[in-house]
Amino acid sequence: MLLPSLSILLSLAHNSLSGNLPSQVGKLINVYNLDVSENKLSGEIPTAIGDCSALAYLYMQGNSFQGAIPSSLASLGGLQHLDLSRNNLTGEIPKGLQTLPFLQYLNLSFNDLQGEVPTGRVFGNASALSLIGNPNLCGGIPQLLLPKCPSKPTKKGKSDALKIAIIVSSTCVLLGVLLLLAVFLAYRRRKSRSSSSSATPSPMDLHVKVSYQDLHNATSGFSSEYLIGSGGFGYVYKGYLNQIGRQVAIKVLKLHQKDAFKTLMAECSVLKNVRHRNLVKLLSYCSSMDYKRNEFKALIFEFMENGSLDGWLHHDNDSHNQPRNLNFLERLNIAIDVASALHYLHDLYERSIIHCDLKPSNVLLDKNMVAHVSDFGLAKFLSITNDESWSQSSTIGIKGTIGYSPPESAMGTRASKEGDVYSYGILVLEMFSGKRPTDLMFKDNLNLHNFVRNSLPNKVDQIVDETLIFNEMEETPALISVFEVGIACSRESPQERMKMEDTVKQLDSIRSGLHK
Repeated sequence: MLLPSLSILLSLAHNSLSGNLPSQVGKLINVYNLDVSENKLSGEIPTAIGDCSALAYLYMQGNSFQGAIPSSLASLGGLQHLDLSRNNLTGEIPKGLQTLPFLQYLNLSFNDLQGEVPTGRVFGNASALSLIGNPNLCGGIPQLLLPKCPSKPTKKGKSDALKIAIIVSSTCVLLGVLLLLAVFLAYRRRKSRSSSSSATPSPMDLHVKVSYQDLHNATSGFSSEYLIGSGGFGYVYKGYLNQIGRQVAIKVLKLHQKDAFKTLMAECSVLKNVRHRNLVKLLSYCSSMDYKRNEFKALIFEFMENGSLDGWLHHDNDSHNQPRNLNFLERLNIAIDVASALHYLHDLYERSIIHCDLKPSNVLLDKNMVAHVSDFGLAKFLSITNDESWSQSSTIGIKGTIGYSPPESAMGTRASKEGDVYSYGILVLEMFSGKRPTDLMFKDNLNLHNFVRNSLPNKVDQIVDETLIFNEMEETPALISVFEVGIACSRESPQERMKMEDTVKQLDSIRSGLHK
């Protein structure tokens, strides 16, 4: 029985509910989060859903809903997240959805929608929108890579009509071939999803189902003994998951923190598709309720046996007691690993990605001391257009970490590749000097950049990390060169900083010179 007095959250997800969703759902005027995902519901989505005036989060994915998306959803002025993916919905996308002022995540993937995709508000932000698996959609913003919508023929006489008919026919043949291919690929992908009971309801295409109980058992009830780190938006635990067959890192989101869900969505948007040996790998995702019926969300990553670079550089006691110091070549290898990851994100991935919070604690080391860049909670996609119109995901005034954020961020500039390069330069200087950029010695006009720059090349022995193990006779010239790369990357002017592609080449050259 649906009660109008029900408030806050209603979650019926992951059951075996079947039949139609009753129209009485419209009486849930106080519910802000409605989750009926991963059931066996069918029929049309009732138009009365538009009467749920308090709705901010609506999850209906993983059912068998049919018919058109109700236009009444456009009346939900406070809607922030809408997921209708993996149903059998047909028809066009309601134009009214582009008028919703707060909608920041929209997933309509794997339905049978058709027609022109709107371009307003959420439809103008490709990283907040998922439309894959709908081969009959067209138009939209260029970043969606959808085919152009066929132009409508005009009435200008038989001659013009004949020309248009020929053009349209040719276009239709081409589109038909492309659509058949898209349908085939979508079918293959959908079949792969449905044939596996491990599909996870999430904004990512991950294939290992993980429940709250699984994570609770893996961490002995999220015991402090399993806690390996914490940050502004979450706690990180280690644990062994049988489904994955290995030890993993479990990042539990602090949902009460402002913008916590936004950081999770940013991290998912980046890590669900990127593939690089120096980026931490996202294995699964858990969206559920805990034993107290509170909302629970967590990300599951591959476990990095050697902890963070920060712990190795400064021998912090909050996570690992490191058994040895890092020698020069080990530090150089790590610097190259991180540079390679940034070069991939900036220049080699299909859309440029900016990390926005690079620092030693966000660089993790696996059992072979290979570095993996992690924590993409602030990451942003850059617009691929050449004009000055940035995508909504390129946020003004990005706040990273003091000491690593570029000086221009204090002036409210947009996130940029150059900002990441600055953070990388500071990280390199810290790796080889052993000084944090927030060290108390840095005040007035003295900072880590100037501290190193003013000591090169003759006083390098006065600034090198005292724990750094290196051959002074053979490796000092290479050390000076590495410091120079750090200085070039952390220059005050963004235009004067090195590109990550050039940084990788320069550091590779330095490493190659050691073996001659």
